[in-house]
Amino acid sequence: MARLQQAAVSGVPCAPVRDLIGSDDIPLAYLVQEDVVSARVTDENGRIGRKIGLTSPAVQAQLGVNQPDFGTLLHDMRVEQGEPVASGRLLQPRIEAEIAFVLSADIDQLDPSLETVAAAVSVARPAFEIVDSRIGGWDITISDTIADNASSGLFVLGDAAVPLSGLDPVAVEMTMTEDGATVSSGNGAACLGNPLIALQWLAQVAASLGDPLRAGDVVLSGALGPMIPARDGSTYHAVLTGLGEVTVSFAPAKTGEPV
Repeated sequence: MARLQQAAVSGVPCAPVRDLIGSDDIPLAYLVQEDVVSARVTDENGRIGRKIGLTSPAVQAQLGVNQPDFGTLLHDMRVEQGEPVASGRLLQPRIEAEIAFVLSADIDQLDPSLETVAAAVSVARPAFEIVDSRIGGWDITISDTIADNASSGLFVLGDAAVPLSGLDPVAVEMTMTEDGATVSSGNGAACLGNPLIALQWLAQVAASLGDPLRAGDVVLSGALGPMIPARDGSTYHAVLTGLGEVTVSFAPAKTGEPV
């Protein structure tokens, strides 16, 4: 925990933490994650949801796992669309477009059906997740990323809010541009075959840990296409068919900083 916290405070990425907690001790990694998150929680900076990671089969294969992971979203991680991300706020940012689900009901069953999960969703919104790693060079195993709050950074929600009755998450097509040039594309099937399946997985795990999903939570369900490095001075725009669009800009690097 101290290694990750020091990297976040200093802005200097650290060595992996798997030498301390093992490469595949997932329960221990989540305990470390909870310590890291709890240390950031204040009355003004509360928990507002979760993010799901490792929803791509290719990324799972790369890390040698067969399931997603999750992290916690805090109030200070949300960025409004008109608010540029300050240069140096993150260490090694990458960006990906996702479907965000906003819950209108608790999901506290240990084995909720897909229908139960879908019924708990108030609306879906287009979103960017700006992932980050406190670990140098993204040299991570599953335990490293879980301990590091699932490599969470920031997130952005688009303005549109669409009820699931008017949306098929699997059929959503995503195109993301960087300064007008297409840099990533994909669809809902890239997220565990269905973003609602990712939400169902999270609901099961959260309930089993005694910390179920609650009404009002924002859940980032997982990338719809490849993530790319987020560059200072660039603007990213994603269009998700049937769902709307989302935009975020990164402030130019300060004088003397590497671009």
